[in-house]
Amino acid sequence: MTRRVFSGGRVLDGTGAPAAPADVLVEDGRIVDVGPGLDGDEVVDCTGATVLPGLFDCHVHVMMSGVDTLRQLQTPFGYGYYEALHNLRRTLAQGITSVRDAGGADLGVAEAVRSGLIAGPRMQIAISMLSQTGGHGDGWHVCGADLPIFAPHPGRPATVVDGPDEMRRTVRQLLRAGADVIKVATSGGVLSARDDPRHPHFRAAELDVLVEEAEAAGVHVMSHAQGAGGIKAAVRAGIRSIEHGIFLDDEAIELMLQRGTWLVPTLAAPRAVLAAVAAGASLPQSVIDKARNVQAAHDESVGRAIAAGVKVAMGTDSGVGPHGDNLVELGLMADCGMRPEQAWHATTLSAAELLGVADQLGSLEPGKRADVVVLEGDATDLTGLSGRVREVWRDGELVATGGATVEAGTVPPR
Repeated sequence: MTRRVFSGGRVLDGTGAPAAPADVLVEDGRIVDVGPGLDGDEVVDCTGATVLPGLFDCHVHVMMSGVDTLRQLQTPFGYGYYEALHNLRRTLAQGITSVRDAGGADLGVAEAVRSGLIAGPRMQIAISMLSQTGGHGDGWHVCGADLPIFAPHPGRPATVVDGPDEMRRTVRQLLRAGADVIKVATSGGVLSARDDPRHPHFRAAELDVLVEEAEAAGVHVMSHAQGAGGIKAAVRAGIRSIEHGIFLDDEAIELMLQRGTWLVPTLAAPRAVLAAVAAGASLPQSVIDKARNVQAAHDESVGRAIAAGVKVAMGTDSGVGPHGDNLVELGLMADCGMRPEQAWHATTLSAAELLGVADQLGSLEPGKRADVVVLEGDATDLTGLSGRVREVWRDGELVATGGATVEAGTVPPR
């Protein structure tokens, strides 16, 4: 097999070590060595660039392309799958070689990527989010219409549930449909018109059943949790990650530290909602008001969690905002107190640990899969990252260059 060496750049290997001049040697889809003076059959010139491991986004929605209620009503059901193909390509071209889809993508989308039929990052999928009646995933509107963001279909079960028995049955349906992770809303949210982000949703007995079923199947649980009550309920139930964490209080932060719970901040999400409104998107006034009200609290909560040492993994909620702008989240995390090296770690090895794949991905170390990103310039400069991704390699094969994926069909199967 060809021995390919990434030479002439600085390597930020994802382990937490600072960037330093080094080469990365790859063979047969695996990293063979990292260090100075390596040679190979082919050379990838990384002069003036930083060499990074493949990046992660732990919270995306590839079946969404922005928020606009009127547009949603006028979009044919099948159109979302073609948008997903475009969104996956844009994400991969940003150097993101692994994602966790937090709702929308079904097994067909994931398998199309896994088989190499379409270009995209490796996927873990939640399929749809569990919600109580009147919760963040309930699409009921005051006119009587039911407009869920992701309509149920044979590969995407209905997930509005009440009581432990309904919870148990629906978790099993999601697992049967191919879910790699279970997502639940333990609080209200911004994009749901009739609930309050600060109010906790689901009772302890319901969450206990959820975690019991997930653990029995060997999968993790992620919680949309914005209010402190819903965050603490999720942590006490043993849920692995808190998504958003807008209204963290000191008790919630302490509980997360005690239990080793992860935070996926998605700082870009409320900003994306406000940007959509400014661009003319049609949304309920209650949604617009909530987006305006949460942003400052969100930044402050995440800053306190970072300062306290809560484990953080990068996630953007892309789909609420545009796909392909994912790396903006690193600068937002830095604004909340992360050093650039910490932001990159949250986007590489920390994210791989959250998703349970750190033995294979997340850092440039011998034996790991050769997901490699070549980034123009110094990685400690977090400005303009979206336009600085020179090349993206997955399993040692070039999958994107100059901000665009290579031809369909050349992406290798998993």
